[in-house]
Amino acid sequence: MMTSPVFVLYLTCLFLGKMAQLTDLKFSSSVHQDSGFISANVGDSVTLQCSDKGDVSARLYWYKQTLGQKPRLISTFYEFDRNYTFYNEFKNNPRFTLDTENSKNHVTITDLHISDSATYYCVSSYLNIVHFLEVTTLSVQGSALVHQSASESIQPGGSVTLNCTVHTGTCDDGEHSVYWFKNSEESHPGLIYTHGGRNDQCERNTSTQTHTCVYNLPMKSLNLSHAGTYYCAVASCGQILFGDGTKLDVGDEVDSLVLVYFLSGALAFTTILSVLLAFSMYKMKRNSFQSTEYQATLSAPSTTNGEHDSSVTLHGMVVTQLKNVPDISSELKLAKR
Repeated sequence: MMTSPVFVLYLTCLFLGKMAQLTDLKFSSSVHQDSGFISANVGDSVTLQCSDKGDVSARLYWYKQTLGQKPRLISTFYEFDRNYTFYNEFKNNPRFTLDTENSKNHVTITDLHISDSATYYCVSSYLNIVHFLEVTTLSVQGSALVHQSASESIQPGGSVTLNCTVHTGTCDDGEHSVYWFKNSEESHPGLIYTHGGRNDQCERNTSTQTHTCVYNLPMKSLNLSHAGTYYCAVASCGQILFGDGTKLDVGDEVDSLVLVYFLSGALAFTTILSVLLAFSMYKMKRNSFQSTEYQATLSAPSTTNGEHDSSVTLHGMVVTQLKNVPDISSELKLAKR
């Protein structure tokens, strides 16, 4: 497994090719394009389009550059006499055809192989002046697949662990080299981390004879500069596979402060409301207690008056009875006589 700085450089170029903004590239409906990067499956067909509407005396070339190797000439096309020629291993290869009608220089590759994964250059040459018309990175996916979570949302100061799951199918070359790239609006895409030649996080399924590896990228103390899309690239089974990327959103610190202020205000409002309710209940109980005392005060004189009336009545009855008692002294005087 090549792990030298040169390999990392080529891998970075491959990633930049994936992220390049090329809008003129067109291809068959069986493949998927994403900004100059084509992802196709083994057995698919792809057409890379290239046209030069300049001088009719120009020569058009197609080059293929496999990762870690020098570019190899695929074909030449001379617009003046409408002749084209294939070279090297592309000569007499029925999978490669060229369409040169109406100043076109379209190359079609059928029955894609893993070995077709490379960067393809369409070059125009006239009077010793060379122009790169098209640059396309083609990634042919075999049985190995790379999965990443679609997105993660984290608040400033938090932490997150990005996952990269590699399913290598029946292919197992003993070790993987895993690379993490970051792409954001604030900075150019670039390599940020690598797991070099590690397979200690892999599991083998004996029933299906497949291998699954999980690689993590822990990140702590996040801030707004960490926001972006993180891509996992895996060098395995003689090919380079890219994940679809995980978009990391880091919440705005201003929004966090607004949330803190809002929650603080809500807490203060709740506290004030609780105090007002407690004071209101206290006043209600106090008024109820005072009303009870007042009623007790009103009922006390009525009882006193009743007792006074009863004593007066009793006194009157006693006086009356005393009046009706015969005068004993008078009776004694009459007896003496």
